[in-house]
Amino acid sequence: MSPIPRRSLLKAAAVAGAAAQFSWALGAKDAQAAPRAEGADADPVTLDWLEDGGLGAAPGSTVGVPWPKGVYEADQTFALTDADGKAVPVQSWPLAYWPDGSLKWTAHAVGSGSGKLTLAAGDAAAPDKKVTVDRSGGTVDVSTGVITVKIGKDGSTLVKSVRRGSTEIARNGRLVLIRQPEIEDEDQGTVRTERFDGAIGEVTVEQDGPVRAVVRIDGKHRKGNRSWLPFSIRLYFYAGADSFRMVHTITYDGTQEPGKASGDFIRGLGVRFSVPMRDEAYDRHIRIGGEGKGLLREAVKGITGLRRDPGAAVQAAQYAGQRLPDPSTWDQRVTTRLQYIPEWGDYTLAQLSADGFTLRKRTKKGYGWIGAGGGKRASGFGYVGGASGGLSFGLRDFWERHPAQLDIRDAHTDEAEVTLWLWSPEAQPMDLRFYHDGMGQDTYAEQLEGLNITYEDYEPEFGTPYGIARTSEMLFWANESTPSADALAQQVAAVRTLPQLVAPPRQLIRAKVFGPGLYSEPDRSTPAKAKIEDHLDFLFTYYKDQVEQRRWYGFWDYGDIMHTYDTVRHVWRYDIGGYAWDNSELSPDLWLWYAYLRSGRADIFRFAEAMTRHTGEVDVYHLGKWAGLGTRHGVQHYADSAKQQRIANTTYRRFYYFLTADERVGDLMHANVDSDETFLVLDPLRKVRTDPYTPDRHALSIGFGTDWSGLVSAWLTEWERKGPKWEKAKARVLSTMEGIAAQPNGFVQGSGLYDLDTGRFAVASTPVVSVSHLSAVFGLNELCAELIHLVDMPKFSDAYFDYCRYFNATKAEQKARYGSDFGTLLLFQGHSRLDAYAAVQTGDAALAKRAWTKFYGSDGYTESSPWKTEEVSGPMALVAGSEASWVSSNDTALYGLAAIENGGAA
Repeated sequence: MSPIPRRSLLKAAAVAGAAAQFSWALGAKDAQAAPRAEGADADPVTLDWLEDGGLGAAPGSTVGVPWPKGVYEADQTFALTDADGKAVPVQSWPLAYWPDGSLKWTAHAVGSGSGKLTLAAGDAAAPDKKVTVDRSGGTVDVSTGVITVKIGKDGSTLVKSVRRGSTEIARNGRLVLIRQPEIEDEDQGTVRTERFDGAIGEVTVEQDGPVRAVVRIDGKHRKGNRSWLPFSIRLYFYAGADSFRMVHTITYDGTQEPGKASGDFIRGLGVRFSVPMRDEAYDRHIRIGGEGKGLLREAVKGITGLRRDPGAAVQAAQYAGQRLPDPSTWDQRVTTRLQYIPEWGDYTLAQLSADGFTLRKRTKKGYGWIGAGGGKRASGFGYVGGASGGLSFGLRDFWERHPAQLDIRDAHTDEAEVTLWLWSPEAQPMDLRFYHDGMGQDTYAEQLEGLNITYEDYEPEFGTPYGIARTSEMLFWANESTPSADALAQQVAAVRTLPQLVAPPRQLIRAKVFGPGLYSEPDRSTPAKAKIEDHLDFLFTYYKDQVEQRRWYGFWDYGDIMHTYDTVRHVWRYDIGGYAWDNSELSPDLWLWYAYLRSGRADIFRFAEAMTRHTGEVDVYHLGKWAGLGTRHGVQHYADSAKQQRIANTTYRRFYYFLTADERVGDLMHANVDSDETFLVLDPLRKVRTDPYTPDRHALSIGFGTDWSGLVSAWLTEWERKGPKWEKAKARVLSTMEGIAAQPNGFVQGSGLYDLDTGRFAVASTPVVSVSHLSAVFGLNELCAELIHLVDMPKFSDAYFDYCRYFNATKAEQKARYGSDFGTLLLFQGHSRLDAYAAVQTGDAALAKRAWTKFYGSDGYTESSPWKTEEVSGPMALVAGSEASWVSSNDTALYGLAAIENGGAA
């Protein structure tokens, strides 16, 4: 049964049928711009915080806001007001444009705010304390009006100094890398390490105020004549803030060979600052975050708990982090013996797993450590300083991305040292070697046999980590004195959950971004609709719980999910070839982001955010011969030999970028603009081709599904952003659309020969029927919905609607249309969203009915699926929890997208 009335489908189809107004000037007779909106709604937009609490102690927040086509010209300015109508300073800039030149997405940065904010056309209020950037000297100097940060232009010191007023709070901010040249698998041997320091290669000021400034620092880690492990650091500053944010990316370019003990093993990776210590030892304070808002609150020289009491007020002041009265006013039995109270200069909190941290301290180097506590999950926050000022610091996703560590050293001297370890030097070295010896899979035939048993597509030397990346985030506060307990709690909260301003779902839907009609707000107005919403909630909750139960955490792993469940062992198939890590297979990224777009739910956003950070960095190559390609699902994120566009797909990154204006994700999308060059390097079908094929620059075989959807998403994004290569990208979008439309069988042709220099597909002389169940499940439908909305090209639209119409058709219908049927296909439930989309676009009520028939009664999940979990515990499982053995990530992504898009088409 269809929960969507036929009248709604036909009404939506009528609305979608607007005519084109003018042509693109590319010599393409059939390519026209979609019409500019007439009388578009320019109502103000109410922005709100993703979680309660507003900005809190964070330095600032940046939000992306979409606009309907034609509402605002490119030079439009914006104003922001709070709930009382008071102006809030805001800095705005374009993120993307509609083809007619009007604004599609704008970014808005704020450095203050706690409740709902209203964004409207107008003149922005200037902040009382502006962000300024001075590039004129030997450093880049950024002032927020509260703190001033001097950024190095060369050498190994990234941050020369951090000042608050005339007081230097921190200095000598630098990157630290510890390399272990050999890994010892036994309990014998000597561990040697060597330290590399980050060396600046280039510094770029990307924004210079008045509300937000961004400085990018690129370089490599260096020791002597060797430079490796490229880094890209961005520092974010907001008007009036006493803090700044660091986004830290490394790209692995070392060597680790399977079966060999020597190589480039990372033993420690961190960010280090020096902190001047001016106060007396009893006025120097240490704060280290424990579980939740918990804190270790100590002084370097403690005067509590002594045999002699200096006075209750003195003790309370030290615990509160306040400057103590002159010792001459204390009980002299304490004052005269201060020199005999130990000074604790060194602290270490190590989080080596998601389930436990230890905290220890010592007086100084060369003397023994003592335990100072421990717990399960630390917040990743710390502070060192005193009554005259100090540095707070925090690492996001601290325990989720274990092994992590915080060090404070030499707090008893004139200069303390703080290190935030992204990879703890107390953990095992970072071992990225491929996990097996190949097992004799030396030929394609043997590798295909291996694929048939473990689902892993192995090939010698393909399971390499060379070129994968990881991005981490840190926050730093320059405090004028040791913060109060409440202020520290706010800083801890900002580290754990960075405040994010967001636009509401209704604005996203109204602006028709990310595929008009593909999603709508949750609807429980009928029993059938309510049941679908229940199922969607069940699936998301199950995966969120599985991340915790199965401990899908770790520096390289956090953000991903597993592919398939082992019903016998009661575990996900973490050790079985292509059934282990999911690596975006069948687009769980899209399921999560569309689930957020329609609901505005914070928990879904955070899940999708973590996945985007992971899949865009770890599952994709950013250096080397496979740069621009991603790796198919496997036991390690880089293990499988299928290096393909479908995993590097820019479609998966667009959501986070446009919703947050995140520059790092913007880098990833821009880097894919020339990914068509990768088809010269690696043929994705090399193991299964039956006809001779050698990659030719002017005749590259590129599929119209998983290949083209990855390429065109990068081109479309570059065009919309007006990036450095936008004109080339725009031409590629239009020329390849034309080329697919011109094929004898359109999308059903399957693939075409692509010319890298012209960006065009050759038109085949004979029709071919070549359809794969995978072609449309890596973002093709979502991209085509955007393209058809943006570009009026009837032949392309017709070609895609035909593909939608016939994939789920009967074999007889396929044969009648194309001369032969499509063979054996799968994933009909997932493809029901193609039926729904084409039904709305063409006004075909029969196709709409089929969409729901296939959704409810083909493959995937059905109404008779259990829709519940079962308890598991020992000795059946490693840890007690729950399982839904009938759930698979492929089916989840396909069901989730079909449920959302079929409902959105209503």
